[in-house]
Amino acid sequence: MDLILISSIILTLTLPVHCGKILVFPHEGSHWVNMNVLIQELHSRGHQVTVIRALDSWYISETSPHYVSMTVPFSLGGDDEFYSSFISRQLQIKRERQSAWTRFRLDMDLKDRFSEMHRKICEMVIYIIESDPALLERIKRADFDLMLTDPANGGGVVLARYLNLPLVFNVRWTVHGEAHFAIAPSPLSYVPFPLSQLTDDMTFLQRTYNVLFYTLRMFLYRRIVGPHYAALCDRYFGPDLDYFELFQAADIWLMRVDFVFEFPRPTMPNVVYIGGFQCKPAKALPVDLEEFVQSSGEHGVIIMSLGTLVAQLPRDIADEIAAAFAQLPQKVIWRYTGERPSTLGNNTLLVNWLPQNDLLGHAKTKVFVSHGGTNGIFEAIYHGVPLVGLPLVFDQDDNISKMRHKGVAKAVDIATIDRGIFKDALEEVINEPSYRTNMQKLSVLHRDTPLNPLDSALFWMEFVMKHRGAAHLRTDSYKMPWYSYYCVDVVVFLVLIVSFVVFIVFKVIGCLCCWLCAKRKRAKQD
Repeated sequence: MDLILISSIILTLTLPVHCGKILVFPHEGSHWVNMNVLIQELHSRGHQVTVIRALDSWYISETSPHYVSMTVPFSLGGDDEFYSSFISRQLQIKRERQSAWTRFRLDMDLKDRFSEMHRKICEMVIYIIESDPALLERIKRADFDLMLTDPANGGGVVLARYLNLPLVFNVRWTVHGEAHFAIAPSPLSYVPFPLSQLTDDMTFLQRTYNVLFYTLRMFLYRRIVGPHYAALCDRYFGPDLDYFELFQAADIWLMRVDFVFEFPRPTMPNVVYIGGFQCKPAKALPVDLEEFVQSSGEHGVIIMSLGTLVAQLPRDIADEIAAAFAQLPQKVIWRYTGERPSTLGNNTLLVNWLPQNDLLGHAKTKVFVSHGGTNGIFEAIYHGVPLVGLPLVFDQDDNISKMRHKGVAKAVDIATIDRGIFKDALEEVINEPSYRTNMQKLSVLHRDTPLNPLDSALFWMEFVMKHRGAAHLRTDSYKMPWYSYYCVDVVVFLVLIVSFVVFIVFKVIGCLCCWLCAKRKRAKQD
């Protein structure tokens, strides 16, 4: 038995282990939270992960037990102060019902900020390639098997092409908006463009709005990012390559959505759906938090968090929210770092941080008050907890709109909120059984998959490393000009052929008629 045990250990240690080297070019903010989940899982499977980060990165730590960082001595100038300020200004505009021109100027400020962000990312790529030979040589000598990136910025996409690495996306958004519109057929007749707050069942006027909204958004996206990435691609790959083709040529798109959240739509073979991959069974709460939750008795608890960018609110709004909570029999756990509201009740616990997934998975949690970020929404779906939405910016209105359409959420306009409106919304979601029933149905559907979303993501990354890409799953349709893609040239050709045939037929008939008329005239003359 000892010999068998020793032999087994030796065989285990000597068998080849296929671990890959993965280069990660992440995106800042909440996007990093998703990427870090994948990185930790890759590390747990023995893969070597290297993360490229800027010198002034505000989310991505330079040291980690799960990855090695390559810090580029380049400042992106990015921090959360701008976005917090932007949210505050947008909230102020809504509350004071300021002019459309003021709101437009704020949107233009955001557009300029995004343009500046992409410009600096391009400069960072240039710095890596041209200004830091030691760093570039270090990257090349590492002999990476894969580039994993978030295409919300294009730095990793361009660098992957330059290094000739297979490319995998951790994606919901690209530099041109929602990712499906970059890779999959997206008929605007029943595929609502994100941010439009439309469903897949549109009237004629809604379809018209969808087309116009799509056209305007795509125009703005290209104006914001196009000049920067076009110049970068021209610099390294020549003028004949459209920068967005680099995005469309990615091997695998790990799409952070699920069709319990999205409306049905066409997709592609290299799109892998991993929505909710960060969700997991709830763990035990800290002792003090568990005691607070248990003290709620039969009434249960309400969880409130407005995401990573919003830890505090204007004083009067916070007071109205706190006053509504104080009138409820439930206990409340509220992630809030602002000044303590004057109307805060004894049933409400303010915390700087909360274990959101574990609280949502607790049996006593009745409702989740959320800003509408996809991470929180998927955790709520996973644990079957209905929502009260307080959307603020970006895609949050659209996300809550989807959940409201599915009968699992109630939306409240935070700009016009008062204690009565908020209390009524909470009581409706808590006391009307359909909200929880519908959410639990979504939870069952979301969980009922042959493979866990995180395992699916890991499988396809390892697949790409093993086979050095996944070209057999990728279409080259993106290389076709639009008139060929939509067969406009074929339609024009067939119309011309039919027109020519009709013309010849009418010409022949005309000639026959002329000949018969001439023959009759001659017959009469004779």
